[in-house]
Amino acid sequence: ETLQRIVSTLVNKNDEIHNFIDVLNHTISNVQVNSSNAISELDEEFDGLYSVLHEMKGSMANTIQQEEARKIQALQDQLSQCSRALEGSEELLELAVQSLDIKNPVDLLEAARQIKDSVTVASAFRLSLKPKVSDSMTHMMVDFALEKRMLQAVKFLPVPKAPEIDVAACLVADNCITISWRMPEEDSRIDHFVLEYRKTNFDGLPRMKGEQHWEVVDYIKATQYTLSGLKFDTKYMNLRVQACNKAVAGEYSDPVTLETKAFVFSLDSTSSHLNLKVEDTYVEWDPTGGKGQEKIKGKENKNSNIASPKRSTNSPRTSARGGRDRFAGESYTVLGDTAVESGQHYWEVRAQKDCKSYSVGVTYRNPGKFDQLGKTSSSWCIHVNNWLQTTFSAKHNNKAKTLDMPVPDRIGIYCDFDGGQLSFYNASSKALLHTFRTKFTQPLLPGFMIWCGGLTVSTGLQVPSAVKTLQKSENGLGGSTSSLNNVA
Repeated sequence: ETLQRIVSTLVNKNDEIHNFIDVLNHTISNVQVNSSNAISELDEEFDGLYSVLHEMKGSMANTIQQEEARKIQALQDQLSQCSRALEGSEELLELAVQSLDIKNPVDLLEAARQIKDSVTVASAFRLSLKPKVSDSMTHMMVDFALEKRMLQAVKFLPVPKAPEIDVAACLVADNCITISWRMPEEDSRIDHFVLEYRKTNFDGLPRMKGEQHWEVVDYIKATQYTLSGLKFDTKYMNLRVQACNKAVAGEYSDPVTLETKAFVFSLDSTSSHLNLKVEDTYVEWDPTGGKGQEKIKGKENKNSNIASPKRSTNSPRTSARGGRDRFAGESYTVLGDTAVESGQHYWEVRAQKDCKSYSVGVTYRNPGKFDQLGKTSSSWCIHVNNWLQTTFSAKHNNKAKTLDMPVPDRIGIYCDFDGGQLSFYNASSKALLHTFRTKFTQPLLPGFMIWCGGLTVSTGLQVPSAVKTLQKSENGLGGSTSSLNNVA
């Protein structure tokens, strides 16, 4: 048995060595191929450099020839003018010499006058006897000393250093992650950056096992990038960056882990009024009284005890329905399927333009069958009524406060359970609409009422940075308490 184990070990070791020999042979082959490719690329680069130099030489030689032609033309024009002036001057000189032989004083005076007049207008006396252009061509000389030193300093491209992620400049908000980084030293040869990210449920350094694959964003030219359209249904996000030049990619930066935990819920169809058609994060008024979806709701009820694979088992989930019947009468309500029991959370609601009336807010568990949001001491909401004329108000304990502002397209709901605060925002501008301050004594369920139209709920959102800033400002100023607030 010992010998058999030894033989088996030797066989395995032999197989490993054979495989390693194959790897080495394959590596040798790759080295040869890659070396040939590198030489080919080197030839292309130098041929390109030669081509550029040859083109520059031709262009500069053409410029010198043009300068030569211009100067020669200018000098030839001046030479022609001088030749014509000299010819006229010689004729005038000959005439003057001949005039000296005239004996008649009258004829001599007339000849002298004509010669004097001719000399006055002669071109020879108006010529500049200085060349119009110089014969120097030194301004066309070149000095390639600097370029020679640059060419002599040409080396193979270095491997870029690893970037450094600036954690303080990174931002997680509005289902987006903005990540910022810098190079440890300036490198003008960097062509682009590569960002990799993946979701994780572990804080700290990335783990090798039990993690998702890295998602890649390539060819980033700037030193900042925003990942948008994310759904924060996990607790953390790993991120890392590498720099690339034309030839090679450098090492990855030290990875960072950003917290991305957020509040995720769906609408609980088992809690909805019969006149509402519910589908995950969308609810719609159904005047047929739900007759068209009985089959669907039957399936949902049948499978209501099966946990969704998308859900975290750690989420504090509560059945909103309990043992009661669904909402009835004019309480056209549906609740979220996940309770808020602690922390700060944010979600948004968008109403269809044809909605006649809707309310969004929170409520304690097990509201009454005919209860409406905001009309009990255990619910808080923003109410919009578009019937006949538009009214916009905050409601709690059957008291309403009119909000003198336009109704936004999207409403953001911020709930600070531990801090006893429920705020509503214009989700686009992040302007504050209204704040309730109270002490929550029971878990809260998101609540929605609608009549005619539909509502779309967006969950898994980070608390926007603008909302955090407003909260700090409001809390720092000690924010006024609304008359609708209730200390439970």
